[in-house]
Amino acid sequence: MHDVAVEVLRHGPLPRSQLARRLGLSAGSLTRLSKPLIASGLLVEAPPASDPETRRPTRPLDVPADRHRFVGVDLSADAAWGVVTDLRATVLAREDAPLVDRSPAGVADTTARLVASLAARAGGVGAVEEVGVSLDGYVDGYGVVRRAPQLGWAAPVDLTSTLEERLGRRVVVGNGMHAFTQTEHWFGEGRATTSFAVLAVGAGIGYGLVMHDAVVETPDTALHLLSHLPMDGSGPRCPAGHRGCAASLLTLGALEAAARLALGRPATAAQLLARASAGDPAAQVVVDDAARHLGTLVAAVASFTMVERILLTGDAAPVATVGRAALAEGVHAARDPEASAVDLVVRTDDSSVWGRGAAGMAVQAYVSGPEWLALEAAEAG
Repeated sequence: MHDVAVEVLRHGPLPRSQLARRLGLSAGSLTRLSKPLIASGLLVEAPPASDPETRRPTRPLDVPADRHRFVGVDLSADAAWGVVTDLRATVLAREDAPLVDRSPAGVADTTARLVASLAARAGGVGAVEEVGVSLDGYVDGYGVVRRAPQLGWAAPVDLTSTLEERLGRRVVVGNGMHAFTQTEHWFGEGRATTSFAVLAVGAGIGYGLVMHDAVVETPDTALHLLSHLPMDGSGPRCPAGHRGCAASLLTLGALEAAARLALGRPATAAQLLARASAGDPAAQVVVDDAARHLGTLVAAVASFTMVERILLTGDAAPVATVGRAALAEGVHAARDPEASAVDLVVRTDDSSVWGRGAAGMAVQAYVSGPEWLALEAAEAG
């Protein structure tokens, strides 16, 4: 029953024949399993439609996603980005707050206030099923933040317990890249795949991986492992001292350093990209160099993991579109000529997508256990 409900949540509305095929069930078994889910209200019958396989009229099964509310907050070095979503991580409202005090107490205060403000739009904290909080750092299986460099936390911080006491709701705390990858796999670009990678290029280089329909997570997930992948032995050094690694060539700081040399004056990455788009040849050279290196990185991920799709996002992702031809050159040069084309999706989003990732993490925590089915049955009773 749980597998049926989750499959409809991720991919619905689904005709019964398609749902049965996805799960390897007979028509009779699906009817037996779905009947109590429909009776409880966890599943509903969507408006009549034509079954794409049988061409017969059908009532697809769906989940009433709008019945539930979740709050997600992502913590960066200087701000907290929050959203309210439904059960499918669709953003319904967003709000951010400056993060002036990065001490554990200060972060907890800012997060709790932001959650309360967002929850007020959903009927109050009591109307929120769960709260997700993500950050750039390593969070253990008990929700304790073991390290968070952006926040300056070197000692363990039990942010989960602190927030649960403040809010009176279950709180899920996790790594931001992991949460974003989870959410994209269930509800975004990776929904139709069982192997999927995410590259986030901005202040740093984030990397997420889905294999065999599950997100890969280890204690090293928070270490930005691709940041120090060697790419150009003659390139500049990164802050850690590595010459020509990905971080020294592709991050916002690397773009701005290259722009300063090429243009003869300081320029932000956004200004550099705007100048290149407007036809400035010096700016275009800088962007093309970065795009070529980015293509090499994309090819490495595709070759090492053999995933079905790669999503590229982050503040520096526009390099891939402004330097589209150079990116293709980099991918082609680093791939076997007989290898399949890389399915690369480039997406530039605002910072609220990271809050959506945190909310999606909370959604998955909520529906992954038996409580979801039990609560729906109790409400129906």
